[in-house]
Amino acid sequence: MSRSIVRAACLLLMLLPLGAAAQPSRGASRIVEDTVRSSVLDTVRRFNVLLPASYGHDTARTYPVLYLLHGMGEDHTCWALKGRLKDVYDRLAASGAIDEMIIVTPDAGGADVKHHWQGYFDVPGWAYETFFFSEFMPRVEQRYRCGGAKERRAVAGLSMGGGGSVVYALHRPEDFCAVYAMSAMLHHDGVKQPASRLDLALEGYHRNSALDYMRQDGEDRRAPLRAVAWFVDCGDDDFLLRDNLAFYGLMRRAAVPCELRVRDGGHDWEYWHSALFRALPFVSRAFWRAQAK
Repeated sequence: MSRSIVRAACLLLMLLPLGAAAQPSRGASRIVEDTVRSSVLDTVRRFNVLLPASYGHDTARTYPVLYLLHGMGEDHTCWALKGRLKDVYDRLAASGAIDEMIIVTPDAGGADVKHHWQGYFDVPGWAYETFFFSEFMPRVEQRYRCGGAKERRAVAGLSMGGGGSVVYALHRPEDFCAVYAMSAMLHHDGVKQPASRLDLALEGYHRNSALDYMRQDGEDRRAPLRAVAWFVDCGDDDFLLRDNLAFYGLMRRAAVPCELRVRDGGHDWEYWHSALFRALPFVSRAFWRAQAK
């Protein structure tokens, strides 16, 4: 056999797996809007769902799910419109950097921060954390064939949602295998006399301070946190950087493994869009590791 034929055969063998990896599924993802009626909140809440390319034709398959939380003054649409979630997801999926997953972006706010309810915690008149775990998460996972266990569920978010994602996993580490916090609001000094819905939201971050939680002693509360993959991502010009660094330090002192990235940037969508390129692969790897155990 001539050398040229041998070289051609070797090249073909090298290219075949690359071609297969470049097309992990047919088509692209899609984002749909849905609603859920809440008896806890006595209202209808909207949410977006990113469905992977295989979802429509692989109808027996179940998927891991990432709950991706927005910041204050935003709603369920901001990750799609400002963060360009679908574009980032499709690029990473096509390159093989992530496995297919479903991504859910709930609505916990609105543009009018003084008059729209804001935040992910229970405050007078707005029991959002109760709603999230007792109504929202179970219904979403049943409706969209996803989640169902810690190994197949992660949470992430920016700013207000970054703090929400961290505290949700602190409160319920048995429900999530990974957390990716971007520019997270992890503490607030509180409002002496809450007079608006914004004040109540900030009071919620005082009562649910991630820093105060980690300062409390008790191996019984720290041990479950070690079964969660943690990632803190904050810009060097972000006004929340100090609290993010403090949280990372508290995690290290508690011997809870946690990754930290401080990158060039501030508290804005340029930073959070770029963070998605780290967050989705991190979550995808966490799903793989958790389900491999």
